[in-house]
Amino acid sequence: MSTSNTAMPRLRVREVETVGAADAVTHVDELSEETLQRFYEVVESGPVTGLEDASLEPGEVIVFTEYYRVERA
Repeated sequence: MSTSNTAMPRLRVREVETVGAADAVTHVDELSEETLQRFYEVVESGPVTGLEDASLEPGEVIVFTEYYRVERA
């Protein structure tokens, strides 16, 4: 039986070199502990579900060692 990802879309982060003036940028030290843990999981492992619960939004840019854009997978 297949499952649907419509309730919890998968998100991924993609390293980007530039950030636009209109982009929402969040520094990694501003993330909650839960969101930070999930962000690390995505950076290390790839797309995961449930990141919306961790306050990451598609299009948001996270500043870590590099810039990472949050995207729907």
